[in-house]
Amino acid sequence: MENSTVPFYFNLTMFVNIGHYRYPAFVFCLLLYSFIVSANVVIILVISRERTLHEPMYMFIACLCVNSLYGSTGFFPRFLADLLSDTHMISRPACFTQIFVIYTYASYEMTILSIMAYDRYIAVCHPLHYHRRMTTKTVVNLMALAWIFPILIVQALIYLSARLPLCGNEIQKVFCANWNIVKLSCVTTVVNNIVGLILTITIAYIPLFFILYTYLQILVVCWKSSEEFKGKVFQSCLPHVVSFVIYSTTAFCDVALSRFDFAEMNPFVAIFLSLEFVIIPPILNPLVYGHKLPEIRKHILRMLSWDKIIS
Repeated sequence: MENSTVPFYFNLTMFVNIGHYRYPAFVFCLLLYSFIVSANVVIILVISRERTLHEPMYMFIACLCVNSLYGSTGFFPRFLADLLSDTHMISRPACFTQIFVIYTYASYEMTILSIMAYDRYIAVCHPLHYHRRMTTKTVVNLMALAWIFPILIVQALIYLSARLPLCGNEIQKVFCANWNIVKLSCVTTVVNNIVGLILTITIAYIPLFFILYTYLQILVVCWKSSEEFKGKVFQSCLPHVVSFVIYSTTAFCDVALSRFDFAEMNPFVAIFLSLEFVIIPPILNPLVYGHKLPEIRKHILRMLSWDKIIS
């Protein structure tokens, strides 16, 4: 406790000095961010403009794309600025703001995927009751729960971390992360660990088991059904399964990485693994849904063809 402080700045130490290569890296990441914004905006516009797509499944896809924009915008602008900077200091308020955005983005991704799994479960296992259960009011309530609940948990997590006296200001990341700040604490962090465990269980494990359960039920129904029915279910469920697997894998890489000593790892590998969950899902989600769902693909091609005719 003697050397404890409340630093106003944190130093992000995982940035590697790549000299003049910072400029190609900056251009590449800027193009990547531009593609994420463009691809997700196209999906959102298509779903919002086409009345035939105003159904729960497509509305949830639009929410997933909105979350991709939210998470990538919470990460990329600061990351791009750091690529061109010789110092990588971030103020305490900006650091906790970034933690809030990235952690809520990660939580939203899981809660939205859970709602999408429930939607497919009702559509496949209880098709006669689908329109009675998945009403507009139900969809609104589910989305409100998906957005509000993570905010409350992440706010509690940040509040506890912000009160800790710290014995340093170096964060071994290219962005701010709550666990890295907690590790700098000069006092016991039992309460933080308990809240962190609750966050992990409620936002990660419960949705994970719920999604696995719903798809197990879908598989059971498909096993007893015709080939034509299996094909329709496969077409509507495959994009969601792909999104779920991609996000779960990238999130696991980031969680696992926090348990390793970065000094023993190749810095470029460590940076790539830590950035997967904020880069790969926002890139692949619009591609997966835009390519695999024929209704969305058809309207995208129609919109692009119309814009081409106008120009």
